[in-house]
Amino acid sequence: MRVVTERIPTLKSVTVGVWVNTGSRDEQPAQAGYAHFIEHMLFKGTRTRSSAEISREIDALGGEMNAFTSRETTTYYVKVLDQQLPHALELLSDLFHHSRFAPRDIEKEKQVVLEEIRMVQDDPEDLVQELHMGQVLRRHPLGRPILGREQTIRGLRRQDLLDYRETYYQPSQTVLSIAGNFQQDELEGLAAKYFGKGRATPATQANGRRPPDVHGGVVLRKKKFEQVHLCLGLKGVPAGDQDRYALYALNSVLGGSVSSRLFQEVREKRGLVYSIYSYLAGYSDGGMITIYAATRPSEVDRVVDLVCREIRRIGSKGIGGKELARAKTQMKGSLMLSLESSHSRMSKLAKDELVYGKHMSLNDMLASIDRVSEAQIRHVGRQLFTLDSLAITGLGPLAPRTLQSYK
Repeated sequence: MRVVTERIPTLKSVTVGVWVNTGSRDEQPAQAGYAHFIEHMLFKGTRTRSSAEISREIDALGGEMNAFTSRETTTYYVKVLDQQLPHALELLSDLFHHSRFAPRDIEKEKQVVLEEIRMVQDDPEDLVQELHMGQVLRRHPLGRPILGREQTIRGLRRQDLLDYRETYYQPSQTVLSIAGNFQQDELEGLAAKYFGKGRATPATQANGRRPPDVHGGVVLRKKKFEQVHLCLGLKGVPAGDQDRYALYALNSVLGGSVSSRLFQEVREKRGLVYSIYSYLAGYSDGGMITIYAATRPSEVDRVVDLVCREIRRIGSKGIGGKELARAKTQMKGSLMLSLESSHSRMSKLAKDELVYGKHMSLNDMLASIDRVSEAQIRHVGRQLFTLDSLAITGLGPLAPRTLQSYK
C-alpha cells in the first residue's frame, strides 16, 4: 500500500483517508452498486466492534468519520484532533480489514440503499444528471448509477461482496493519505502497524477499463415537477490532460461562477432560471462538460438556444484577454481557499498519487494556471465547444414539441 503524507504543523487536526482505486465503472452489469454497498458495510461492525460502538467511539473523539464512492474510487476517512491520530488509525484499520459483512446486516442495509436510490428519484436535479450520464455514455460502465439498480441490490449475496472486495481491494490499488499535524517518525510506525500487513497482489483492475465515447442526441422524460430540468453535455478531457487548465478557464467563463456568461445572460439579464451552472468531470481516460439549468416548460427551447449560442461563441471566438485574466484569478483563489483544511489536503494528496503518480505542489498548479495562453484557449475551444455531438437531457412537464429542432 502506498502512503502519502503532508505535515501541516499550524493545524490542530489530522485527516486520514484510505482510497481504493475502484468505483462503479469497475463493476459488471450484474454487479451494479457493489462498490457503493461495500462502502456501507464497512461501518456495520467488525470482529471487535458493533456498528453502534463505532459511532460512539468516533463521537467520543470529537471527530468525523465517513466514506464515499465515486465512479473510479472508494474512500474511507476520519478527521480528528492531532493527539487522537493513533486511535483514529487503529479504528479506520479495523473497519477496513476486519468488517464482518454479517448476513443480517446485509439484508438490512439493502433497504437503506434502496431508500437512497428512491431519494435520487425524488430529487430532479440529481435524477436528470444521472439520466444524462446514462444517455451520453450509453452502455459504458461510467454511465451507470453509482448506487446501482434496484434489482441488483435486492439480489446481491454476501459472497458476491466478499469476492468483489477480494478482487479490487488490493494493496497495489490502495493509497493511505494523511494530512495535518503529526510527527513523521511516529506516523510511519503507526501506518506500518495498522496498514502494512496486506499481502502483495498484482494490479489487475486498470486493465479492465476502456475509454468512454461521448454520444449526442436528445432524451426527454416526462415527470410531474414544477420545472423542466435540463442537462447539456459536451466531450471533455481526462483528469490528467495537458489542456485541463485551459478547459477549467473556459468552464469558469461559460457557467462556473455567478459572473459567468450563462448566469449573467440567462438568469440576471432575462430571468429565465433560478439555477444554471456548468461543471467538468474528468476521469482517468475521458471527460465531460455538463451544463445544468431548470426553467418553466414554456422557456425550455429559449434556454437551450441561449446555452448553445454561448457554446458556439466560445468555440468560434474563444474568450477575451480580460475574461481569461479574471478566470485565472478566480481559479487561483478557489484553489488556494479549497486547500485550507486537513481534509482537502488529504484528498488532494490521494488524487495526485492515483492520477499522476506524484505530488503536485500548489506552486506547480498555480504556475500551470498562469501558463494558459489565449492561443491554447482558442485551440481547446475549437476542439471541444462544438454542437456536433451535443447531448441534451430533459426531465419534467415537457410540452409536446419541446426541442424539436435539436432532435
